[in-house]
Amino acid sequence: MKIKFYGATWCADCRRSKQFLDDNKVAYEYINLDENPDAAEEVVRINNGFQSIPTIVFPDGKILVEPSNEQLQKVIDANKDLIVVPKT
Repeated sequence: MKIKFYGATWCADCRRSKQFLDDNKVAYEYINLDENPDAAEEVVRINNGFQSIPTIVFPDGKILVEPSNEQLQKVIDANKDLIVVPKT
């Protein structure tokens, strides 16, 4: 099961979080809101009317919105058995 990462290329926090996941070899599905209007609606639903990004949904249902790298690491550590990490 993969993480769902809702973001946009113009978003600095999205680029930082994406880089953090890449650096830690965490698999995720990147959903670009600029290319997917239905996904933008999903982000608004998740965030109670706000289109806050990045919005990152973990396999255990945990949702992080605009997380710091430390917050990401904490949830990744708690979900190691659920997150598919690609083999290098």
